[in-house]
Amino acid sequence: MQSHPLYFIRHGQTDWNAENRLQGQQDIPLNEKGREQALRNGATLADHLPDPACYALYVSPMLRTRQTCHLMLKAAKWDLPPYAVQPQIEEQLIELTFGDWEGQTMKEIGAMAPDLAKAREEDKWNMVPPEGESYAMLSSRIIPFLKQLSGPSILVSHGCVLRVVRQYLEQHAPHEAAFLETPQDQIYLWDGSHSHWL
Repeated sequence: MQSHPLYFIRHGQTDWNAENRLQGQQDIPLNEKGREQALRNGATLADHLPDPACYALYVSPMLRTRQTCHLMLKAAKWDLPPYAVQPQIEEQLIELTFGDWEGQTMKEIGAMAPDLAKAREEDKWNMVPPEGESYAMLSSRIIPFLKQLSGPSILVSHGCVLRVVRQYLEQHAPHEAAFLETPQDQIYLWDGSHSHWL
């Protein structure tokens, strides 16, 4: 279990988020609301973490997460040498891919492939979209990453990734974890033994 503090920031909203489109590994930028959320989370993070020098900062390579990280650091106004808050791009933190479903809403998928949509509703954790990944597959790269963290960390990543993180840290049953909330305007904090929202 992760005994070090861990802050997890989901990227801010994109237009596809607002339209309930499955985004996956499509490189969609933040919209205006998403930029505001990133700035808000940066200010909140600075309030709770005035000196981040001992924290490692890991960021998914997607555009929306890199934009979120940039705005977050801008809002935090940490008066430290640049090396102290340099983000490290981490490929393992990339979002789950929805394969052929990316860019579509679940309503559209339900009309096009009702059997597959029903299968996902019944077993969201294990169902693999065509040419995509399941949450179970995603966990096989996220959990090893979490286990190798050697100290306090900040992660800027994605909603599906956050569900896997919460499943592992909070010991949720997988079928429950697939439906956990992943807000874009709050920060998830694991203090080493308990979770909190900031």
